[in-house]
Amino acid sequence: MLATDRNRKDPDNGWKFSQCFGEKAESNDIVEVQFDHTGDYLATGDYGGRIVLFERNDGKKACEYRFLAEFQSHLGEFDYLKSCDIEERINRIAWLKRSNNAHMLLSTNDKTIKLWKISSKSIRAVAENNLGSGSRPSSVSELKLPKSIHHDTIYISNPKRIYQNAHQYNINAISVNSDGEHFISSDDLRVMLWNMDITQECFSNCCLTLDIVDLKQDIYDDSTDFITCSEMHPISCNMLCYSTARGKLRLLDMRQDNSADDRAKVFENPADSKSFFSDVVASVSDVKFSPDGRHMIARDYMTIKLWDLHMESQPIKTMSIHDHLESKFCDLYDNDVIFDRFGVNFSGDGTQAVTGSYSNFFHAFNMKNDTDTILQADKSMFRPRAIGSKEISPAEQSLLRRKEFFDVEKLDYNRRIFHTSWHPKEDTIALAATNNLFLFHKN
Repeated sequence: MLATDRNRKDPDNGWKFSQCFGEKAESNDIVEVQFDHTGDYLATGDYGGRIVLFERNDGKKACEYRFLAEFQSHLGEFDYLKSCDIEERINRIAWLKRSNNAHMLLSTNDKTIKLWKISSKSIRAVAENNLGSGSRPSSVSELKLPKSIHHDTIYISNPKRIYQNAHQYNINAISVNSDGEHFISSDDLRVMLWNMDITQECFSNCCLTLDIVDLKQDIYDDSTDFITCSEMHPISCNMLCYSTARGKLRLLDMRQDNSADDRAKVFENPADSKSFFSDVVASVSDVKFSPDGRHMIARDYMTIKLWDLHMESQPIKTMSIHDHLESKFCDLYDNDVIFDRFGVNFSGDGTQAVTGSYSNFFHAFNMKNDTDTILQADKSMFRPRAIGSKEISPAEQSLLRRKEFFDVEKLDYNRRIFHTSWHPKEDTIALAATNNLFLFHKN
């Protein structure tokens, strides 16, 4: 069957809405979402500094998750040195691979990174009593030892490490090393390497740090360039990549000396024509490695670019996202919308990618057959229709959705999907849309 024939029958290419979590009342927007390495657990972080965990519901055949636990990761602070508030909002979450029954994850706000241990505790209750309804036993032989049974399971979160006082600017990324012993964090000018296994009692400065990248030396030469994101290689523990506001990706080998940044591979695709906005939209907002470590995918305001690690000259594939917004650049610039930073994620097999857009639209790309599926995370689309209303076919729904997406006058620039996560083993996508968590599944 040809791809065009499949698209006529199923314009959404098998993608279906699965679940939606969220409060009806006003609540803090979800600003981070991450599956763990197994896909059985999902974590979200919000503006209020809370982390909510979900677990896979094994009793259901379809992909379904249920609430597991919630805890307060960060609280608002005051920076007395700079006389400014430090918000409690969660910037990034990174899961660690499990070595026992406890869950381990890193979370960060603008200045402080915390290593959390989330463990379960069984609550037991007495099942049998010797005396019932005020009666007395007739003999000692009738007395029995009370029995306890499992009553409930609670989850306890404890901060095992607190990493702070290393970043002068706001932290924009954290990424766990494949060796499981280190992680990196980055801000506008630096990428720091941390050692997690420090057995000191003092939480505040218990971490060994290595300054891998420092752009301070070049800030006077190029004050408009800064680090936007960083990511560890999924296989090689000595490799990392960071992106810049000038649209560059720099691949570093940490086995080299302190000048590793000077010897980095630079991936860049300069714009064909220069304009006032070309440098702004070229800024890379997110970068991810493919699961096999052979490719990188980078998101800027206009496109997604797929890079081969062995070819720095140009991307092997470019997927357009916001070409239809080019006529609105002046308005977007005046409202600071053009500086929005969207994330991007690979699928578990590395052949697909997902990224968000405005009006809660998102794109699911299949890079094998070059298909772009535009979907919308909107609860109103999944409510049952009124009796007697006209039934709209999936093809008509898809056509209306695409028409709305490309109508720049009707797009809601306040409803944005910045953060997504792809299940590592199956085609399930989690999306943070304002204060709701959406799950979509592909049959």
